[in-house]
Amino acid sequence: MMTLTRFAGWPVIAGAGLAGLSAALHLDRPCVVLSPTPLGEEAASMLAQGGLAAAIGHDDDVALHISDTLAAGDGLCDRKAVEAIIGAGPSAISTLLDWGVAFDRKGASALDLHLEAAHSRARIAHVRGDSSGAGIMQALIAQVRSLPRIVVLDGVTLEHVHAVEGRVRGVWLNTGQFIPTNTCILACGGAGALYAGATSPNSNTGRGLAAAARAGARLADMEFVQFHPTALDVETGGARSPLISEAVRGAGAVLVDETGDRFTDELQSRDRVSRAIARHRLEGHRVFLDARSSKSGRGLKQVFSRQFPGIALSCRHYDIDPDREPIPVRPAVHYHMGGVATDLHGRASLAGLWACGEVACTGLHGANRLASNSLLEAFVMGRAVAWDVNNAPRERHSCQDPSRPARLGAASFGQQMDRGAGILRDREGLEALTAYLAPLAGRDDHALVGAAIASAALRRRESRGSHWRMDCQEPAAAERFHFTLKDIGLQERSLAYA
Repeated sequence: MMTLTRFAGWPVIAGAGLAGLSAALHLDRPCVVLSPTPLGEEAASMLAQGGLAAAIGHDDDVALHISDTLAAGDGLCDRKAVEAIIGAGPSAISTLLDWGVAFDRKGASALDLHLEAAHSRARIAHVRGDSSGAGIMQALIAQVRSLPRIVVLDGVTLEHVHAVEGRVRGVWLNTGQFIPTNTCILACGGAGALYAGATSPNSNTGRGLAAAARAGARLADMEFVQFHPTALDVETGGARSPLISEAVRGAGAVLVDETGDRFTDELQSRDRVSRAIARHRLEGHRVFLDARSSKSGRGLKQVFSRQFPGIALSCRHYDIDPDREPIPVRPAVHYHMGGVATDLHGRASLAGLWACGEVACTGLHGANRLASNSLLEAFVMGRAVAWDVNNAPRERHSCQDPSRPARLGAASFGQQMDRGAGILRDREGLEALTAYLAPLAGRDDHALVGAAIASAALRRRESRGSHWRMDCQEPAAAERFHFTLKDIGLQERSLAYA
């Protein structure tokens, strides 16, 4: 075992997406950022097309944005979290502009703002049309590289959180190295890659969730997995599914089947559109997004490839010309509303552990995330975590050499997750998935996270937001579930590093 004494006592940030880099840039001390790939290459934030939602338009205000977020969350948002994070939207835009993010503009001064589904106003600030995540991340990466106090370890991931008597005392890395620290910030993304054909990077397998849960931290809302309605319906050979942004429908594109007929309202919340497409496909139809320019009220007012050049490039990679033909689409796993339960400072239930971004569950999204609120939350909560760490007492840290836990496996369960915990769920499928994954959870992180999702979905005997039970479709009492592994019967199997 090799202890990295150089970094002893430094905050360790596991993840190098928008949340992780926001935290690093707002810290007032040296820190270590763990990046699974060279900085910026595979972070989910880099893939975000739509942009960042903020109430900055002349006809908009924070109260409207809050109302839209609460409606999309289907009764399960934490109102205080919504008010705090949405209220920080204008200041987030201001800071990002100061840091060099080149948001698209309309004219000389005003930002160009897109409309997306379930938003009552056009409020999505974007970069280069549909390359928003990359544009924002490139500016933050430049800031990070200019600061010697931020050390980025490329090709390194968090493997275990070492906790003693309910407090973080260090982290184990996939390299076999140990960093003694009282401060671990999880910013390592969601769990979309546990499913087959997700839109998220293949590295988003819930490793941060598993590490937090094994260390004793509480999880929340694990059953709420959002499916994006319009992933490109092509064979990807196991790679992530290319995404057709929400902004395309906001700009006027319509959903049709192979007959050319529309079958749903494209501007409903994502969960409703995804279910409508899933049902239509079950009836034997194919589904397409008609984004061709048109003067008849159907389709875009501008040529698609000019308005969405990045998406057009993805389509043409699969020999689809969106300027001339409808785009074949299907729902795909896109975002996890559940995660490590935190307060509005990003504090987890385990002392010394913070979480921000998709790995965290602040209560902002409730049962269903409103489009483009995720980049806002990532930036704002990364900042909130850093400010909290800055104000926390600085403990002296004595280097320890704990025994390294056994390395855990990481098997693939994509097809099983799709069948048992997909868009349309029922008791039989969830019970079968839980029975399959739970015995494996002690030695496999993927199985642990999958079993937590299935177990949480099984105990929610209602349909709400992104969680749709075919066997109990009526909503019940609005209740959020916070739990540890023990609460869902996984403790004996999952806490022993078998």
